[in-house]
Formats: sequence, structure tokens, C-alpha cells
Amino acid sequence: MPLIDSHCHLADAAFDADRDDVLARAQAAEVVAVVCVADDVEEAGRALALARAHAAATAAAPRVAATAGLHPHHAARFMQAVARLEPLLADPLVVAVGETGLDYHYERSPRDVQRDAFAWHLARGAALGKPVVVHSREADLDTARLLAAAPPGLTGVLHSFSADREVLETGLARGLLVSFSGMITFRNWDGAWAVAAVPDERLLVETDAPYLAPVPHRGRRNEPAFVAATAARLAELRGTTAARIAELSEANARRLFGLGTF
Repeated sequence: MPLIDSHCHLADAAFDADRDDVLARAQAAEVVAVVCVADDVEEAGRALALARAHAAATAAAPRVAATAGLHPHHAARFMQAVARLEPLLADPLVVAVGETGLDYHYERSPRDVQRDAFAWHLARGAALGKPVVVHSREADLDTARLLAAAPPGLTGVLHSFSADREVLETGLARGLLVSFSGMITFRNWDGAWAVAAVPDERLLVETDAPYLAPVPHRGRRNEPAFVAATAARLAELRGTTAARIAELSEANARRLFGLGTF
């Protein structure tokens, strides 16, 4: 039952002590690829280095692909980051733009700066023909508005989806995929309506590791091997099998991120 973890912060310092072991456990869990998502320029550089080291799946580790972008928490540094992001985004091992978006929960960067940075990422993704990894937390109205206004050719994913119907409908109308994380295993999670609304060909599964470990691993550091637990819960919610979710999400991730066959 091969799986692709479509969103994992594998370059995060949380994995520095045992990253090779983490990848080995992912391989043992039939995770055939990991999309290593960056949230700032420095992490994008580390993600690209990991992608270069694991450009092909092996018996010891899955394939790793990288992204480059600036999380809304870091949007205040956007103007200083652009010149360093451009060459990273041009690298063929960087398969997506982001993670980008809006986060009005913590507001670690001013809202207007977040919106400007998000709009830039959306435009660069469309221009480069690379998908955009979208984060949205407590910013539904502005997220939907900026997605609707993005240039033609936009592709991407609403990652770890927890937004409202307008964001989902706008994202789907713009051709975006929707990814679900370990949140869907939490007892207080109430997004079954969103799981039911996403077509088969738009469905992805992710860990968002080291965050959001799914039940029965909740409380531990998350890692790519745990994506199977999220896939199993997604299958329950959609009234299908874990094997079917693996089949769909793997094919969708390969198509979205241009991963080809391996």
C-alpha cells in the first residue's frame, strides 16, 4: 500500500538527531516519497539538499522532493527573501512554491504583509508552472479572495485543510487539490463535510510532521511513517478502504508535484 507524504517538514531541526532513521521507518511503512516543505529560505536550502541526497527511492529511504517559500509567520522578512527564493524555485528538484498563505491566529507578521507575500507566491507558482502549497488559518475570507484573484494557470494544494466552505469551494474551482493531516483523527475535529466534498482526483494525505501526529501517535513527534494512520481514518470517513486512499493520494501527488514514476 504505497503512500506519499505530501507535506512534511523533514528539514526541520526536530529531525536532526535521527533523520536517517525517520526515513528508514518511512520506507518500512511503504512511504515511497516525501515532499519536504520549507517555511523560510534557510529551510528551503536544507530541503533542497535533502532532495539532492534522496532524488530516487531506495531500499533504505523514500524519494524526497523539496519546496521553497515563505510561511506567513515569516512574511515580515519577505522583501529580503525574494532574491534568495528565486534561484531555489528555479531548481528542478523544487517541485512546489511555499508553504505560503495567511495565518491570522498568531499574526507573527502583519496581515497586509502576509497578503502581499501570499499574492507573490501565487503569481510565481502560476508563472513557473509549479503548484503552490497553501496554508490558511483563521483567514478564510482573505484566503478565498486571493485564490480567486490569482493569475491563470494556478495549481496547488490546500494543505492540512481546516478552513471554511468558501475556501474549499474557491480552491476547488481554481483546480487546487486538498490535503488532510492527522487532525482528522482528533476527537474534536469537525471537518467531515470537507472530506466528503473533495473529489477523488483532488485528494491528498500528509503528516505536516513534526506537527499534528495522528491518533494513536498523538503527543509524539510526528513523522512520515505515521501518514498511514491518517490515510486509514480518511478511508473510514469516505466509506472506502485504506488501500483505495493510498492509491488515489499517491497518483494525485505524483501528478501535482510532477514526481513521475519510481
